[in-house]
Amino acid sequence: MERLIEGVHKFRNDEFGNYRKLFRKLSQEGQNPHTLFITCSDSRVLAELITQSKPGDLFVVKNVGNIVPPASAMGDTNSTAAAIEFAVETLRVNDIVICGHSQCGAIAALLAKKPVSDSTPHLRDWLNLAAPALETIKKSYTHLRESVEQETAAAEENVLFGLDNLHSYPCVQERLADGTLRLHGWFFKIATAELFAYDPDTNQFSSLEEKAE
Repeated sequence: MERLIEGVHKFRNDEFGNYRKLFRKLSQEGQNPHTLFITCSDSRVLAELITQSKPGDLFVVKNVGNIVPPASAMGDTNSTAAAIEFAVETLRVNDIVICGHSQCGAIAALLAKKPVSDSTPHLRDWLNLAAPALETIKKSYTHLRESVEQETAAAEENVLFGLDNLHSYPCVQERLADGTLRLHGWFFKIATAELFAYDPDTNQFSSLEEKAE
């Protein structure tokens, strides 16, 4: 807590002046983010940092494993669904990014390398939502022997699974149909801070830096 409190004081005393006008504008006009950014709760994955976004730019949803439940999922799984509906229908974001990452603990659990304990039933049920992604790994990636390769493939498939599930939301369907919403699948490599984007034409993830060039 001391680190957090020190950070609060540092922000107020050293950094806030750089954002004073922006925060005043945001407080008066409300938020108008351009992108819904769905990523993992992992402390190493910070949407605003890796995209160099300012306050008000992103509507960020973080959950264990950056899982996007289908619209039919109810109960404990509804928080992410509610955020999707709010961002798409109320905030009218232009883009949705699902960003997975390397060395994901949720993916490792799905692959049974870190089995979920019976003492964490909410976590168990949440991860079960991504079980179809695991089935894809078992069927289509039997050639992968290294655990790191398996985890990377599973993390990427989980992103694609999330993109598929986004299509189950009526509000997303409507916005896609009228051309006012775009969906993106990203993968963040922690060790090198590289970002990769899914290309439906090639059915592969390729470097965003290469795309920029």
